[in-house]
Amino acid sequence: MVFIFLVKISAHTLGKAISQPGKVTKELIEKFLLYISGIFPYIYTAFFLFQFLGITFLGIGLWAWNEKGVLSNISSITDLGGFDPVWLFLVVGGVMFILGFAGCIGALRENTFLLKFFSVFLGIIFFLELTAGVLAFVFKDWIKDQLYFFINNNIRAYRDDIDLQNLIDFTQEYWQCCGAFGADDWNLNIYFNCTDSNASRERCGVPFSCCTKDPAEDVINTQCGYDARQKPEVDQQIVIYTKGCVPQFEKWLQDNLTIVAGIFIGIALLQIFGICLAQNLVSDIEAVRASW
Repeated sequence: MVFIFLVKISAHTLGKAISQPGKVTKELIEKFLLYISGIFPYIYTAFFLFQFLGITFLGIGLWAWNEKGVLSNISSITDLGGFDPVWLFLVVGGVMFILGFAGCIGALRENTFLLKFFSVFLGIIFFLELTAGVLAFVFKDWIKDQLYFFINNNIRAYRDDIDLQNLIDFTQEYWQCCGAFGADDWNLNIYFNCTDSNASRERCGVPFSCCTKDPAEDVINTQCGYDARQKPEVDQQIVIYTKGCVPQFEKWLQDNLTIVAGIFIGIALLQIFGICLAQNLVSDIEAVRASW
């Protein structure tokens, strides 16, 4: 059904070409027919799926903001001191929707402007990713410092946003770490610092995600980190993770370098393939129109 629909959409362009046989060669018409019947439905389907994923991510992001009351009070977006993970869904979803819309409508309506926009936009993203990768490799120490600053800034805002809290807990549990470079980084949080003026029950403690896991426990003990940093360092290592998330992330990256590199190369190849596919479609459309 998709194939029949797309062939009907392309009939207008092809009809003009056939109505002027003196300007269009038989080979060009056959080439265009073959292209439409063989590849075009797959291109359209890929663009449509890309657009659908973008809408899904945007929907999840807006739903999360609605649940937190952000949509009813837009000014609260700037109130959070740390990073709101919802931005990931909104930005990624927005970019995917724009690319999917341009590619989908451009392919469906044989609109060369939208197809060129798709190619250029995707090319800019590819260039930015490549630049970020090179800079990250060259300026490793600077990246490490920025990561340290980013994590500590979010530690301060740990209790301010439930999504940020869940993200930090997941990170610490997955990499079995605590804080940016150690458990004492939680002194930056007003609920966990060890100052005498802190009346919180969590004083001198850490979140439960810093605690070492007991396989025998079926229920998570959310109070396992209470007073953990008041113990000697030797005893701390028994109940909580004492390694920071930055060195643990570096270790994980080194251990999984092949997999990470493969994922990035795969994404890059998909982007290059998308650019070439869109440009190839533009060339074929322009070739037929130029021969009218």
